[in-house]
Amino acid sequence: MPSGGLQNGRGYQKIKRKKQPVSQPPLFNETFYRELRLLLEWRRDVRRFWTDPLPNGLVEELVALASLAPSVGYSQPCRFVRVDDPERRASVIESYQRANRAALASYQGADADLYSRLKLAGLRESPVHLAVFCDRTTSTSKGLGRQTMPQTLQYSVVMAICILWIAARARGVGVGWVSILEPEMVTRALEFPNRGSSSAIFA
Repeated sequence: MPSGGLQNGRGYQKIKRKKQPVSQPPLFNETFYRELRLLLEWRRDVRRFWTDPLPNGLVEELVALASLAPSVGYSQPCRFVRVDDPERRASVIESYQRANRAALASYQGADADLYSRLKLAGLRESPVHLAVFCDRTTSTSKGLGRQTMPQTLQYSVVMAICILWIAARARGVGVGWVSILEPEMVTRALEFPNRGSSSAIFA
């Protein structure tokens, strides 16, 4: 499945790319470059969200843009799962709370005090949870480019995440990467096949 596959509980929705004829690449002017730099500077790991729902179709649009990210051998291993079910959202939040308590316990003294005051997630407030998985069994490209470096599949997923993050900011949407989780538990809670490994939850 392409990296633009978005699962919403009813199966993946395959995002089709339009085939474009080969042509000269566009030339971007200085104004575009400055605006791109500004966009990159304003990409932030957001922890405080408005609870207003996102416009219809926006998440699908962002996932489709993420599918334009490079991937090793055109393997497209990235899988996005939108978490709308209240019970599943609650399971993700509970996983974060357990993992966060464990992380806090690893610090001592002033470091523990500082950690306890950090806001490290906005899972309750965020209107959308988007889980990201790496499909290790993707058959696209038949293993091209990753025989000696299989970790490039995970790198490819990170590339797609980066594109989605920047595109979201361009649309005025903040994104937060929640990595303080129990990957195996989240994978089970979201009923993702065993062939995948959890990368993160984005809120």
